[in-house]
Amino acid sequence: MSLSLPLLVELGTEELPPKALDELALAFRDGVVEGLARRGIAVDAHAARALWTPRRLAVLVAGVPAQQPDQPIERRGPAVAAGFDAAGKPSKALVGFAQSCGVDIAALTRVATDKGEWFVHRALKKGEPTASLVPQVVAEALKALPVPKPMRWGDRDVAFVRPAHWLVMLLGDKVIDGEVLGLKSDRMSRGHRFMGNGKPVWISTADGYVDALRAANVVVDPVERRALIERAVESTADDLGGRARATPALLDEVKNLVEWPAPIACAFEREFLRVPQEALVMTMESNQKFFPVLDAQGRLTERFIGIANIVSRNPGEVRRGYERVIRPRFADAAFFFDDDLKTPLASHQEALKKVTYQQKLGSVWDKCCRVAELARVIANRTGADGALATKAAALSKCDLMTRMVGEFPELQGTMGRYYATAQGLEAGVAAAIDEFYQPRFAGDAIAPSALGRVLAIAEKLDTLAGLFAIGQKPTGNKDPFSLRRAALGLARTLIEGGIALDLDAQVREAFDLARKDIERIERERVAAGGKPDPAAAAKDDPAELLAFIFERLRGYYADQGIRGDAFDAVLALKPTDLADVDRRLRAVVAFSALPESQALAAANKRIGNILRQAAERGDHPAPNIDATALEMPEERALAAALAFQGDHAAQALARGDYVAALRQLATLRPAVDAFFDKVMVMADDPDIRHNRLAVLDDLRRRFLSIADIGLLQPA
Repeated sequence: MSLSLPLLVELGTEELPPKALDELALAFRDGVVEGLARRGIAVDAHAARALWTPRRLAVLVAGVPAQQPDQPIERRGPAVAAGFDAAGKPSKALVGFAQSCGVDIAALTRVATDKGEWFVHRALKKGEPTASLVPQVVAEALKALPVPKPMRWGDRDVAFVRPAHWLVMLLGDKVIDGEVLGLKSDRMSRGHRFMGNGKPVWISTADGYVDALRAANVVVDPVERRALIERAVESTADDLGGRARATPALLDEVKNLVEWPAPIACAFEREFLRVPQEALVMTMESNQKFFPVLDAQGRLTERFIGIANIVSRNPGEVRRGYERVIRPRFADAAFFFDDDLKTPLASHQEALKKVTYQQKLGSVWDKCCRVAELARVIANRTGADGALATKAAALSKCDLMTRMVGEFPELQGTMGRYYATAQGLEAGVAAAIDEFYQPRFAGDAIAPSALGRVLAIAEKLDTLAGLFAIGQKPTGNKDPFSLRRAALGLARTLIEGGIALDLDAQVREAFDLARKDIERIERERVAAGGKPDPAAAAKDDPAELLAFIFERLRGYYADQGIRGDAFDAVLALKPTDLADVDRRLRAVVAFSALPESQALAAANKRIGNILRQAAERGDHPAPNIDATALEMPEERALAAALAFQGDHAAQALARGDYVAALRQLATLRPAVDAFFDKVMVMADDPDIRHNRLAVLDDLRRRFLSIADIGLLQPA
């Protein structure tokens, strides 16, 4: 058994792009592990660590065999039929093949294939030392990294994402001799750019790498570095009497900016707090990578925390530098806010007419008008205020024309709420302008208010119907308009908001509004001298859009652990009220957990087949069950149980309590089992046969009032 040793590879570079660093480092680790595996050197992927800082990519593998296993080789030679001449002597081709393999003809193996029998040479090639293979493995891994635009430096022929300056390759305590990116391997790493005094760091063994760099003021483990930053930020904020806003995304980015994190408590002028805190927070987090400090109520304070890449002898100077760079950005935000407040939101509507939303769908104002009409209809159907919904929709995009949103596009909606509030608009309208975009991203909550949900539904419906109508639906992995996200956001709003709405009718109305604008815009274009475009006609296919939405819903429920067969059982009824779909689906899931569920599902499937086959032969259930024609005790028992339990289930169904209805129907299992054990449904007497079919039809319709449980599969 080959000796196992720790393997270290470290490539030192200029500062790497922080947002791409995680992906680069993990891909480098995977490339090294896969490169070793391709050469027969198996390593435990869990024992391979990706380590990195802004100035280095490293891979540390706990146990790597020091010797490559012997490698089986196989060469196929001439066909057996061509291996000998008519006299039975070896042909020149066979002799030449044996000589090239360095063996006698007698040592060759014969292998039969579907194309005939062939001579084959099989042997074992002695494995090479792992150290001799690592340089090529590393070179391949680096070449395969996701680097869109590699750069060159100096007079070298090599290219990488950033200039590379040193290379460490160790197997155990031995340097692996090799060259990658024009760098000869060594055991000398580099410590902190400033705190390391420029001295090389001697790495004595591969498994001592992390500790050796820590001694040189470099925390090379990104998980440890992130945790250090998080604790430092939380502790500093606590000292300041607040709590830090430390989002996972910001922590991930900051950890890729420093090698030795040091927190710096800073402050800005309190007068800036009159600016909406979302703008200030975005400036701090996105532009400067600072951590805002909030008070107990979650409001922004004038304190913030920067993470320096050095423990400074003069932290006050670092603090003043951080405060100096934030001040002009806050001053710009304050100016934008004050300037925007001078103009009523509604006054921007005229400008929206000049902003193209989509060439065939018109301007942003055209979209606002369509959304406003949809919002009015949806509000009236769901009990919301139609007038306020129309007003909010008409104002929903006006903040796009403000200076603040021009500077910070991510604040659309948020700034609209602030401006609407400051200008004295109804609180519900102001909130809805912000909630209009929810959910904004995966995991985001739906709009909290009824009016906000109406606007969110209307906006997403218009986006989906409009783009489907012009043939811009997603294809494959391409979804440039994020229609999958819009469809899921629409479905979530209806379901999680408990909103009863006929989605089919709303989709048709959205298509109708989009079609009218598409046709109007085409007429105007032709009237202005353009040539008629045969492809300009709207593609009106509500069924396709509904199917698209339900497909997103399938994934939504799969993420909750709900099986696809339960979803299909509800979908078989072709529902259009998604809130009702959710209630039915939850009931089916609860039913599936009952011990009676599998037998009843199988019985429903069997009943469906019996009724279908009977109909194909011209046999149909009697219009009503004739109690006097029930001959056998088992069919009388099932009919009686159906009448009693079915009525109770119908009462639960009328209340919308699908769980109770299915539980009631589940009690029918003994009667159903006895019926199928004893009763011949397809009796010779047509009256008896049709009456028994009527019993089965009644049973099936009771279940189909909730879902087609015959589609449920065994767990």
